[in-house]
Amino acid sequence: MQEKGSISIHTENIFPVIKKFLYSDNEIFLRELVSNAVDASQKIKRLASLGQFNGEVRDLLVDVKFDEEAKTITISDNGIGMTADEIKKYINQIAFSGATEFMEKFKEANDANEIIGRFGLGFYSAFMVADRVEIQSLSFQDGAEPAHWTCDGSTSYEISKGTRTTRGTDVILHVNADSTEFLSKFRLQEILDKYAKFLPVPIRFGTKTTSEPDGEDEEGKPKYKSIEVDNIINNTNPAWTKSPSELKDEDYLAFYRELYPASMDEPLFWIHLNVDYPFNLTGILYFPKIKNELEIQRNKIKLYSRQVFITDEVKDIVPEFLMLLHGVIDSPDIPLNVSRSFLQADSNVKKINNYITKKVADKLQEIYKADRKGFEDKWTDIGLFIKYGMLSDEKFAEKANEFCLLKNTSNESFTLKEYYEKVKDIQVDKEGNIIYLYSSDVNQQDGFINTATAKGYDVLVLDGPLDTHFTSYLEQKGGEKVQLKRIDSDIIDKLIQKDEKIDLLLNEDESKKATELFQKAINRQDMNVQIEALKEDELPVSVTLDEFMRRMKDMAKTGGGMGFYGNIPDNYKVTVNGNHPLVKRILESSEAEGEKLAKQAFDLALLSRGLLTGADLTSFVKRSVEMI
Repeated sequence: MQEKGSISIHTENIFPVIKKFLYSDNEIFLRELVSNAVDASQKIKRLASLGQFNGEVRDLLVDVKFDEEAKTITISDNGIGMTADEIKKYINQIAFSGATEFMEKFKEANDANEIIGRFGLGFYSAFMVADRVEIQSLSFQDGAEPAHWTCDGSTSYEISKGTRTTRGTDVILHVNADSTEFLSKFRLQEILDKYAKFLPVPIRFGTKTTSEPDGEDEEGKPKYKSIEVDNIINNTNPAWTKSPSELKDEDYLAFYRELYPASMDEPLFWIHLNVDYPFNLTGILYFPKIKNELEIQRNKIKLYSRQVFITDEVKDIVPEFLMLLHGVIDSPDIPLNVSRSFLQADSNVKKINNYITKKVADKLQEIYKADRKGFEDKWTDIGLFIKYGMLSDEKFAEKANEFCLLKNTSNESFTLKEYYEKVKDIQVDKEGNIIYLYSSDVNQQDGFINTATAKGYDVLVLDGPLDTHFTSYLEQKGGEKVQLKRIDSDIIDKLIQKDEKIDLLLNEDESKKATELFQKAINRQDMNVQIEALKEDELPVSVTLDEFMRRMKDMAKTGGGMGFYGNIPDNYKVTVNGNHPLVKRILESSEAEGEKLAKQAFDLALLSRGLLTGADLTSFVKRSVEMI
């Protein structure tokens, strides 16, 4: 048997194109060839189960070897094997059935995954790193002769009688000068760990040294000896391929550590995905301890197709807010190697997206109902995630409204409905609006919180990175006429205005004089002084920032589409309590003394807000020492 031929390509040579356009992703050649070897191994097992192969299947194994001196990488399997005719059919014809289309469309492709998967070029990814590729194969069929195929990266090939004596296939890559990085144990191990870690057939890559018990020493302590064993790089039966009924909590935790060996924290809980209609999907999603760190959590979900790793960028398959989860999704029904726009429009992807969202919402609701106290304890870790989901996904929000929690400054927890019931009769203003008071910094806003709680009002804590947006969500969904006001955005009597009227003890001239005196003492364009009639025991001076303007500016900082507001300078309101004894004293003092007292009262208000810094703080301390 000796034959030379030409692969039927009716355009320019495809191999330089593969090398040129796929170069940056050339490591995936190993994924493709190892995956092919696994497929061949599984086929022989399948034929045996169907009674179409009566020989001995034996232990299936894919072997990856390299020879630095000979500059070769060899991928071997003991699977189904091929005859010479099958090599011609599957390698020369079918693998190139999309070649013409490929040549016309490769310019639209963004990466190697897209090109290889779309045009059936998995085997030919070998030419990204090899000048010449050989196949030695022996088919499982009775009486089959071994076959040898070789190709040097042109459209010419040779087929002759092979040398293989056992069933299966060797693919031998003669590595080109630009790809010698792959003739390294470390580099090949790295690629295998990335792409083949959970393939269903054992992958052997050389040997490794381990230790085993070797009796006892003279003191009766156990001895160990070093032995060389096969270096099997994969777990062929990972947790997500098993039924949930087979797994215990420790199995899920052990698998999490296998996925993320560098992680210091254990997950809070997990969801096992297992559906076969109307699409096929398995996987395990873990809830990590998120706290208030949005960015560092992303890209921790790994996407597999039949246990072959594809990518950890799953943002078109998993809803945006679920990108904070960790874990594995495996589905042969996701169109992996096509353009992003097609992926987004694919109906299966949308169904999978909706299914995962529903499963996550159901799991959270289940945990909340089964153990509310435990759920409340976990809120610090999962609250950000749930709020993110509510802001970005309407269907998730519908369910989450039942288990989303609000915490107040007394560390009590309420559902949205419970909190509405708590404050709707107390924190209602004269217009009938229900006012939710909230703090974004409990320590800095302590004085304002104390003033509110002294009046019997409740104050929520909304201090997370998404809470600027979540306040607007609560106003829209929290109930009729609900408004949210930050505790330091005005004096408490203005935040919740009642019909109660307090008379101002200053006459018109005194009021005007106090305003001018404070304006002169403060001497800042961004501070607007107003004299108000408040109770005598309330603070003499308060500094506040308008709720609407502050919220718009906060949204601008977090990319909420309010960029215009981000450029407007802060304008504070300085509320002077016209009924406080200090104001009367200021008016009765000499101009210099009154100005000094006004400045001191204003600086105290700034200090309580954390706004007194630099030279102003130094002056205040100096002045305070003098006054003492």
